[in-house]
Parts: sequence; structure tokens; C-alpha cells
Amino acid sequence: MPAVKLTKNELKSQKDALRRFERYLPTLLLKKQQLQMVLRQVEAKVRERTAERQLLIDEIMSWVGVFGEDVSLASYLSVSELVVHTGNIAGIDIPVFDEIHFKQVSYDLYATPLWVDRALERLKDLIRHDAEIRILRRQHELLDEELRITTQRVNLFEKVKIPETRENIKRIRIYLGDEQTAAVVRGKMAKNNITRERAS
Repeated sequence: MPAVKLTKNELKSQKDALRRFERYLPTLLLKKQQLQMVLRQVEAKVRERTAERQLLIDEIMSWVGVFGEDVSLASYLSVSELVVHTGNIAGIDIPVFDEIHFKQVSYDLYATPLWVDRALERLKDLIRHDAEIRILRRQHELLDEELRITTQRVNLFEKVKIPETRENIKRIRIYLGDEQTAAVVRGKMAKNNITRERAS
């Protein structure tokens, strides 16, 4: 603990600091709660999208294996644009998935198997889910980091700054009280000495 000046000015400074800390702490606690709530929502979305993705894969595998044609779907489809906007949660910017646009190559309907149309639609869904899951995981990383920092600040205020400032105020008050008492005692002793000198 750094040395604290035992003066009235320092007492006022410490009281002001304590008021600031006590005013700022509820805001930090609210931010921490909001981040925890949003993190749980993001985790639930990741689980939901991952489950949907697995259902898509299961569906695709159930009928793609039946057809023996060797067709590379990647040659018919590519991502042209991933649309993401920036959202704000508790003062931090996070990426938010909007949409994904595809560039689809035209192909000869007579030369390709019938199931390619359906497979391309399912592949788009799968890519869409993958992109959304990636962005949700990035959101989670950013929110988790902000929660860690906010928790550290809450702990700093609750466990260090506020108790330290209260202790400083207590020490300064005791010292100033002792000084005031000593001054009163010195004053009475001086008065008694003056009274005795006049009497003699």
C-alpha cells in the first residue's frame, strides 16, 4: 500500500475517490451480468447451429451415397460474398452474420445427375451454417475476453480499491482526530501555564 499523506486535502481526495469507485462499480457489475447473459445466448446458438449442421450432413450422406456418380460439387459453387455487420454488446464491437452469397456456375442439365440440384442447395445450407458458426465463435471469443477484463476490474474495485480507500480514510481520520485532541490538550496546558504565571 503506497504511503498516504495524513492531511485534510488527502482525506477529501480519498473520499472523492471512494465515491467514484462506488458509483462505477454497479456499472461494471451490470456490464458483467450482460456479458454473461449474451455469452450463454451465443453458446446456445452455436449448439443449435452445430446440431442443424449435423442434421444436414446426415441428410446429405443418406442420399448422396446411393448415387454412384463421381461429381465434384465444388466446381459448380463458390462463395462470392460473406455479409457481416458490426453489432455492439455492452460497449464492444462484435461481428454479426447477415447472409452469404454464392456464385453458381451454370451446368448442362442433361449431362449432370438429377440429384446435383438438391445437393447444391444442401451444400449452400451447409456452407451458410459453417460461416455462421465461425462468426458465432468469434463473437464468443470477443465477449469472453471482455468478460475476463470486466471481471478483473470488478475484483479490483471490490477487493482492492474500495477497501484500500476506506482504510486510508479511517487512518487519516484517526490521525487528524489525534492531532486535534493534541492541539486541544496543548491549548489547555498553555492556558493553565498563563493562568499560573499571572497568579504568581
